[in-house]
Amino acid sequence: MKLYLDLDNYDYQPERYKYAVEQMMLTLFPEERPEYPPREGRTLKGETNAARFTLRRSPVWTTVRAQVYRPQGMGQAAVRVGSGELDRPPEQVYHTLQHALKMAFYQAGTALLGGEPPWGALTGVRPVKLPTRAMLAGATEAQACRELEREYHVSPRRARLAVECARASLAEDRQLEEGQVSLYIGIPFCPTRCAYCSFVSADVGRALKLVDPYVEALLEEVRRTGQVLEQAGLRVRTLYVGGGTPTTLSASQLDRLLAAAEAHLPLAGCREMTVEAGRPDTITREKLEVLREHGIERISINPQTMSDQVLQAIGRRHTARDIREAFCTAREVDFACINMDLIAGLPQDSVEGFRDSLEEVLALRPENITVHTLAMKKGSRLMEEGGALPSGEETGRMVDLSLEALEGAGYRPYYLYRQKYMSGGLENVSWCLPGTENHYNIIMMEELQSVLSLGAGGVTKLVDRSSRRIVRLTNPKYPHDYLAMSAKVLEQKDEILRFYREV
Repeated sequence: MKLYLDLDNYDYQPERYKYAVEQMMLTLFPEERPEYPPREGRTLKGETNAARFTLRRSPVWTTVRAQVYRPQGMGQAAVRVGSGELDRPPEQVYHTLQHALKMAFYQAGTALLGGEPPWGALTGVRPVKLPTRAMLAGATEAQACRELEREYHVSPRRARLAVECARASLAEDRQLEEGQVSLYIGIPFCPTRCAYCSFVSADVGRALKLVDPYVEALLEEVRRTGQVLEQAGLRVRTLYVGGGTPTTLSASQLDRLLAAAEAHLPLAGCREMTVEAGRPDTITREKLEVLREHGIERISINPQTMSDQVLQAIGRRHTARDIREAFCTAREVDFACINMDLIAGLPQDSVEGFRDSLEEVLALRPENITVHTLAMKKGSRLMEEGGALPSGEETGRMVDLSLEALEGAGYRPYYLYRQKYMSGGLENVSWCLPGTENHYNIIMMEELQSVLSLGAGGVTKLVDRSSRRIVRLTNPKYPHDYLAMSAKVLEQKDEILRFYREV
């Protein structure tokens, strides 16, 4: 879609607003990608795929106008703001104009589409932050719902979902203490690469020679992180080992990693330790027993679907029977909290097939169930090669079906997030039986406290809880770069000390 930001007549730096209009474009027209043609020789006559934004200021009102051109015609809308609001500090002006641009685009676009998406005009990864902020300021849950519905056109069902997750976020925030951090350890290896996946992970069959040196480098990062935490007087509240697929490691490698964590990290009083077992084709009784010996009580076993046909289509080398057997083995080894993931919108799936998968997972009664909406991610095989997928409408029916079924089975939503290029503009939601929330996931998603990330692709977020200032420290993205730059990874830990000496 061609995007024309004609805002520079008042020197409002149109480049700053590209992200805002692109996010709204993806919300309304997810199949489109942004283009910024030159102005020279421009004409919008006969245009069928463009949006133009203009701004006109008078002494009292400033009008932001959007004109959207599509094959079905041209839609336009205008949003007014008080001109005095544009005489405030630059960041306040930016937020005022950003919101006006998005709302004008939204109103013009939905007039053409003849309907509104479930999340209305809300864009971004973390929609729960809005009701959380409102409730912290004294709003009731009902008032927070109404704000989402009226100000952002969020559907009543999604507004309630966001508020329920905000309730869980506020409850978690009240329990956090000074001097605590959460910790993530990344294992960027999988037995095979799923068709929808763009995470930084390597097919272990092709990267086998990297696994041993990667574990050795990771043990050094664990050791150095422990030194820094001790010097800063910090202790670990939650520990999460993710990936990739951590159980791609052997039982002895898992044992060494968790033993190093126990030896070097301040885990006394750690509230929760989780390992993503993930792929059933990496799960063995021996590995599960190693996890339990080290105090791990929470794991994930992630089928994504219980259809063998769909599993094959996404590149999995296991069957639904393998999933059931892995789950039963985990219960026998005495795991009290298991999460299972499903994805709505996978290739060769259908509404009926998704319903069957959901019912089969519900019959197993895991403590947590996370329902993802398929996102077409850059770098994934699905994005590169294409393929037949359920329509956005069908995917929406799958997700709506999960909302009703999970609520009816006694599960409650406790965290959610959204992604770019997500089918139907929907969401990912994690559900739990009461009292079994994953605290790390709430902390991480809502940025409630510092999360230190170890391993390739890790992004540490240092959070100043009083000001909500966030400092990001990134590790090298790929395993071979992580190994080559291991000395710099260790040196960067000093930034954690500097941050905590300043706050």
